[in-house]
Amino acid sequence: MKVVIAGGGAVGTFIAAELSQAGHDIAIVEIEPRIAEKAQRSGEPAGVQWFVADACEVDSLSRIGVAEADVVAAVTGDDEDNLVISLLAKQEFAVPRVVARVNNPKNEWLFNENWGVDVSVSTPHLLTALVEEAVSVGTLVRLLSFEGGRATLIEVTLATDSPAADHEIVDLKLPRDSTVVAVVRHDRVVVPRGDTRLLAGDEVLLMVTSESLEDVRKVLTGA
Repeated sequence: MKVVIAGGGAVGTFIAAELSQAGHDIAIVEIEPRIAEKAQRSGEPAGVQWFVADACEVDSLSRIGVAEADVVAAVTGDDEDNLVISLLAKQEFAVPRVVARVNNPKNEWLFNENWGVDVSVSTPHLLTALVEEAVSVGTLVRLLSFEGGRATLIEVTLATDSPAADHEIVDLKLPRDSTVVAVVRHDRVVVPRGDTRLLAGDEVLLMVTSESLEDVRKVLTGA
């Protein structure tokens, strides 16, 4: 898989190192020559190709070969740049998957398909969700959004009075555009099947659409 990462800071280089170790073809686009030169001298991350260029310019992206990329990750420290990069990658080069970093949580609403973003990651919102997930029982917690918010990964720890507790998944009558993707029970991941019986205390992860969210909430929490 060919991945182009826009932004050679700590986030971009970490992602590049992980993906390169996994055997993917990685290129980093960095506008600051000193950052790229320092990385190239150190040889870290290993196996990563560096380009000194402005990823907000069509000519730069064309020269780098973004048209052949499977994924573009816009992870600079500037939200405006990340939006421009995402839009160009999607509209000018038809990149199949565009992932963008949200630096200011107030800007998250902009990171959608209109700007070419398939998946946006807001670290503050993700941390909030993880904290809430750790302390909340019987409450739906939104972990990640995909496809401009049309699909969401949610988590709920089943309370003792949950209407889903002690029932098999097939009997829950979940909406057709929702699915249970994992169940965590006593620190063990249970791969869900239709005959998997949910128990109070289970952490249930589901992929849902915005249309099915409220129906899923009723099924799992009764609220």
